Amino acid sequence: MDKLFYEDFAVGQEIQLGPIPVSAEEIIEFAAEFDPQPMHLSEEAGKASLLGGLAASGWHTSALMMRMMIDAYVLKSHGEGAPGIEFVEWKKPVMAGDTLSGRTTVEEMRPLRSRPGIGVITTRHTLMNQNGDIVLNARNAAMVRMRQLPGAAQ
Repeated sequence: MDKLFYEDFAVGQEIQLGPIPVSAEEIIEFAAEFDPQPMHLSEEAGKASLLGGLAASGWHTSALMMRMMIDAYVLKSHGEGAPGIEFVEWKKPVMAGDTLSGRTTVEEMRPLRSRPGIGVITTRHTLMNQNGDIVLNARNAAMVRMRQLPGAAQ
């Protein structure tokens, strides 16, 4: 399959993400390396916290979103990176045993004036657990190569 160019995306397009299971072992492993707060390291500490059990770090949830985006469309496109993330909201804890899925929605598209041949695609991401509860919302822009330079003969 040929990789996707900027022109292959459209405002309003939805791309499905996941599903991806979240295990207790994975939560503890991620937390031990990147966010070693007690509620991310043991079930007992998680139960003693506001979270009510072993919960993934918000950064772990964000990394899982990135993995789902990579699998769904990033590696299938002519991506040129991203200038950053506008926002990320962790709406509900991701608990050991949850399965996450979601969607990316294309909200805006525009050519990048400073780099002819590159378009900017702004997307919103929503992740849900197996019960349909929203666990994460995020929005960012990414740069994607255009099929041909704007104004070039076809």
